[in-house]
Amino acid sequence: MNSTPVSRDLVHTREIICQGFRRSDGLVDIEGRLQDIANLKSDTPYHPVEIGEALHDMRLVMTLDSDMVIQAITAYTDTGATPICDRICPAYTSLNGLRIGPGFKQQVKARVGGVQGCTHLTELLERMASAAMQVRFTLARAERCKHPQSAQAPIKVNSWVIDTCHAYRSDSELVRQIATSDASPPDAKNNN
Repeated sequence: MNSTPVSRDLVHTREIICQGFRRSDGLVDIEGRLQDIANLKSDTPYHPVEIGEALHDMRLVMTLDSDMVIQAITAYTDTGATPICDRICPAYTSLNGLRIGPGFKQQVKARVGGVQGCTHLTELLERMASAAMQVRFTLARAERCKHPQSAQAPIKVNSWVIDTCHAYRSDSELVRQIATSDASPPDAKNNN
């Protein structure tokens, strides 16, 4: 590795943003957007791309119930590399009824993988599934904070989180310090 500073020019920016919304009907919307922004003037076989313009600008809106089952999903391709990129958007409705949990990535691949979908929308969907789990946890923590007696109780880490990452590995000091509960997993442990 060279520690000597070198000059650099920004060439490309990929930005993925996921937001979660609690709905008045008890469901949750996860909105995701993927943008590829050109920092150099270039072209595709179908159109020029100016500096600062999007090569890809794609969105998904996914509605989930409390069991993390997709109730509705809509895909949008505002800008694609080709004039037909948006034609695959309706394929994403095939994900309705799918549950975010173990095997989710394999089921997504079976329904919208390869030529059955869009590489970029499917990549965005994976990030949205992770964001959906964070939304679920945030809502649970917020509910806990509404009840002062439960906020004083020690936080328990559900057993399903063990061995999902370095911090929660089964032989870690952190896991030894925190009492685990036998709560059912939200099926987030293995999202692939």
